Amino acid sequence: MPHAGDVRAGARSGPVDPPSVRAVAAPLFTVCFHGVGVPTHEREPGEAGYWVSRDRFLELLDWAVAAPGVALSFDDGNTSDLDVVAPALLERGARATFFPVVGRLGDAWSLSAQGLEELLEAGMDVGTHGLTHRPWAGLRGALAREEVLAPRRALEDLLGRRVDRAAAPLGRYDRHTLALLRSDGCAEVNVSDQRPARPGAWVRPRFSVRADDTAASLRARMLASLAPARRVRNGAVSLVKRAL
Repeated sequence: MPHAGDVRAGARSGPVDPPSVRAVAAPLFTVCFHGVGVPTHEREPGEAGYWVSRDRFLELLDWAVAAPGVALSFDDGNTSDLDVVAPALLERGARATFFPVVGRLGDAWSLSAQGLEELLEAGMDVGTHGLTHRPWAGLRGALAREEVLAPRRALEDLLGRRVDRAAAPLGRYDRHTLALLRSDGCAEVNVSDQRPARPGAWVRPRFSVRADDTAASLRARMLASLAPARRVRNGAVSLVKRAL
């Protein structure tokens, strides 16, 4: 049974991919969005570069729903997740996983606890994106537990259900982060390594959508990641991260 981030069969059809893309259904590509619309409050330098306009989002979503083997995720917990994203997903019969920054919940620009409940009621899944969006690489001891583990517990208390998925802020992680999450029983860790995920992989790479992305540019990045040389390079980068 596909997880909540998988695009369901029978979703509304969109642009049809050429055979070169349709032939790579076996690897699971995960697309990671952040905000949709115009960011009115940039929390970190460069954040606006990962927001897409509503029209561009709908174009990308139509492509992702039509493409085989593509899963959807949304990071940060911006209010656009509920205002724009969820209705568009439901209209297309698609599902996604949402990873809010737990320490931001309820502020003027982020989802509230009720908003998360509405996403769950709509058939979406919710995981953790950390406490403050601080990168997890390099964290140790009490600080690591506060930033990485405590947000899971807080979400579980808030939602009254198990939360077993996590997404590394800014895609940064190391072997200590992974060991901490594994020992805590986390079922899936999402990162931003821009390569296809092996079926059933515990660490799941994702492709982050940028403000200037189109369906064509996103598709091109995915296809490029399948080239033998690129796969070797991406695999080496992931190994280095896990060795730190």
